[in-house]
Amino acid sequence: MSRKHESPETEAGRASAPYDVTQQVGHLLRKAVQRHTAIFQQNVGDDQLTAIQFVTLCALRDRGRSSQAELVEATAIDQATIRGIINRLKARGLIALSPGKLDKRKVIASLTTEGQALLSRTIPRAQEISRLTMGQLNPAEQVAILYLLQKMNASGLQDE
Repeated sequence: MSRKHESPETEAGRASAPYDVTQQVGHLLRKAVQRHTAIFQQNVGDDQLTAIQFVTLCALRDRGRSSQAELVEATAIDQATIRGIINRLKARGLIALSPGKLDKRKVIASLTTEGQALLSRTIPRAQEISRLTMGQLNPAEQVAILYLLQKMNASGLQDE
């Protein structure tokens, strides 16, 4: 029965049910992200590389030379955060920055040889990190959770 056609008693029952924040999707997702982040840091093999920096390096590998705006789009990292990530990756020599070809005010990031080498060393570890993050989920559950997370993330912010 859709929500539009529920009886007032059903709606009242839902409203009076206790709200357990520990069973809410946002809380559970946050805990899963915290768990993944801890697993990443313990297993990545580079104590200076964060998960968000790794995602940025992978985006540059996949997309090639990219502006900040393109990296924001590719990684879902906000503009202010991506700026700091770019600065830290540049300081480590993992990326190089150059002016845009058409618009010299635009800054374009690209992987350096050292950045590519770090990715080559890290990707096998990242695959293990994904396996560890999935924990004791069976193969069908792993496919299901990835599918559901992708579906959640593909939907807009508005209720459709």
